[in-house]
Amino acid sequence: MKVTALLIICSCLLPEISGEPKFPEHEKDPKFWNAWAQKTLNNALTLQKLNQNQAKNLILFLGDGMGVPTVTAARILKGQLNGQSGEETQLEMDKFPFVSLAKTYNTNAQVPDSAGTATAYLCGVKANEGTVGVSAAAVRSQCNTTEGNEVTSILRWAKDAGKSVGIVTTTRVNHATPSASYAHSVDRDWYSDNEMPAEALQAGCKDIARQLFENIPNIDVIMGGGRKYMFPKNKSDVEYPGIAKHSGTRKDGRNLVQEWTDRMKAKKGHYVWNKKQLLSLNPTNVDYLLGLFEPSDLTYDLERNTETDPSLTEMVDVAIKILNKNPKGFYLLVEGGRIDHGHHEGKAKMALHETVEMDRAIGRADLLTSIHDTLTIVTADHSHVFNFGGYTPRGNTIFGLAPMLSDVDQKPFTAILYSNGPGYKLVNGTRENVSTIDYQENNYQAQSAVPLNYETHGGEDVAVFAKGPLAHLLHGVHEQNYIPHVMAYAGCIGQNREHCITGSGAVSHSGTSTMGTVLSSIAALFTVTRLLC
Repeated sequence: MKVTALLIICSCLLPEISGEPKFPEHEKDPKFWNAWAQKTLNNALTLQKLNQNQAKNLILFLGDGMGVPTVTAARILKGQLNGQSGEETQLEMDKFPFVSLAKTYNTNAQVPDSAGTATAYLCGVKANEGTVGVSAAAVRSQCNTTEGNEVTSILRWAKDAGKSVGIVTTTRVNHATPSASYAHSVDRDWYSDNEMPAEALQAGCKDIARQLFENIPNIDVIMGGGRKYMFPKNKSDVEYPGIAKHSGTRKDGRNLVQEWTDRMKAKKGHYVWNKKQLLSLNPTNVDYLLGLFEPSDLTYDLERNTETDPSLTEMVDVAIKILNKNPKGFYLLVEGGRIDHGHHEGKAKMALHETVEMDRAIGRADLLTSIHDTLTIVTADHSHVFNFGGYTPRGNTIFGLAPMLSDVDQKPFTAILYSNGPGYKLVNGTRENVSTIDYQENNYQAQSAVPLNYETHGGEDVAVFAKGPLAHLLHGVHEQNYIPHVMAYAGCIGQNREHCITGSGAVSHSGTSTMGTVLSSIAALFTVTRLLC
């Protein structure tokens, strides 16, 4: 009891010992907050005139595992990287005028996985966990449930409408998120034929890497990792020669990269596998691009070799410059895929830096496009059991300690914690004392309440940020599969095209514009009748 009382007294004295939490002097003045709120109000009032243009271009930024706590923590990190306290910082996605929530559950899972969710926000239908590009009638790993249950994606709808299409990811290009845009697979782990059971191959199911090149053969831009799944088994990797785990995996002996190169050679197609090759390209002379920068996933941004490996921002820059040449516009899927991996490993620092890098890419896309003809959406597939708290003072480093000790085990704790994961550690039967280790190290695994080798997803709703034509249709709380329907409606592709007026750059909405015209005509007729009578 005496120890607890002492701890409480000490924690109360901390502000006096270290000085009161610092914040800008002008924040003490109510005028500052009132003026800021009034400016925000005036900006909001301008939104009363909705952008009802037709969306020539459609961009979806998908932060894999980027739940709301991750967005907030990344905002603080971004500010602190720029020498600010962080809380008042704006992410690029924070600037989007419309924000809604998406419900992420899979048809058979309360807490979802990335495959079922990708099918929802790309194909417009909810699906079972572990499956991509198939409806909920398909059963995971059962090949014979594939045929007849395939569903197509908005990338396909855009391609069929004559738009250019692209995929950019920091994971393997045949990972869960990107694969739902082109593949129909009852198992997200069927990366190549090497990962498929013999019975599935015999039954005619195709691996995901093969489907990347065969299902929609003319995807204009493909960038990410996953080289080894494209080459014959045991073929040495170009970047890591002689390292077995990076060698080719394909049992069928096919070289999918060579096949693509041969097919695209006469169509201004280029294959690149490093940053120098990528940035040496002149986008005006490139119509098709295949960039595979690692045998598997790309390295974390914090560990990235900036000389040899492109950043997500650099990939997005090149992708948009190539896709933008099409007068009919483009659809681009961009995934910050390793946010998810950082969280699964309990490495919050990796996850948050991945989020900040994706936000830079969002900013770059903004500079290369116009809000008048480009609908941009930023969202996540699901959340994680990641959070931060502990009554930290303003400007506390996001990776730092809470300003108090536990009143149970009398030990310090970091603000960032996980509900479960690999960070659970006991030393002599009690919780590890984090002050004895480097908790700000890149690979530090934040403490968790429940021990797991692999931290889990979270089940709460995720944010959906939107700007551009018809972005206001993303409001309130919606099912996740609503997202591609809005994008298709705005872009006049897919099943909702009756409302489109070709050539005017505007969209006519049968429920608003037409009805408004009818009502105006009736009102005018009524007025004339009264005058005549």
